[in-house]
Formats: sequence, structure tokens, C-alpha cells
Amino acid sequence: MDEKLSIRINVADRFYPLKIDRTQEEVIRKAAKMINEKVLQYKQRYKDKDTQDFLAMASLQYVIKVIEAENKTDVSPVLEEVKAMEQSLREFLDKE
Repeated sequence: MDEKLSIRINVADRFYPLKIDRTQEEVIRKAAKMINEKVLQYKQRYKDKDTQDFLAMASLQYVIKVIEAENKTDVSPVLEEVKAMEQSLREFLDKE
């Protein structure tokens, strides 16, 4: 049985205890680092906002990237076109 690893992750100057699979540690730490870097960029750019605003903007930016990546890997439009072409080809061959 895989034992869970207990770690503490710092996100925007708050620590969060997590129990994770050992194989996920590097990804989780990298994600936290990326969030912290983005929050720091916003802090340096906008002095009159609070950390919640920076976290919201960082979240929005990263989720937009996830959605764009999902859209790039969506093969369903291509699959539908291939099916339509296959149907046309079958109809053509059936006529011959």
C-alpha cells in the first residue's frame, strides 16, 4: 500500500498541510512556486490591492491557460470530420 507523504506548502504567505502521493510532490511544489511568483508580480505592479486580489488574478490566468490547452488537444472536431469523410467515401464506393 502506498503511504502518503505529509508536506507543508506555502501559497501567498500561508502554509497548507497536505497529504499527497510521493509521486506528486514535485508537481505540487512547482505549482505553489508558480502561484507565488505570479502573486509577487502582481504585488510589485499593484500596490493598492490585497493578496486575495492577487490570488484571484493568478488563478484566473492559470485556469485560462488550462482551458486553452484543453481546447488545443480536443480532437472531437477532427474526429467528426473524419467520420463525415468516411461516410462520404462509403457512399461513393457503394455506388461503384
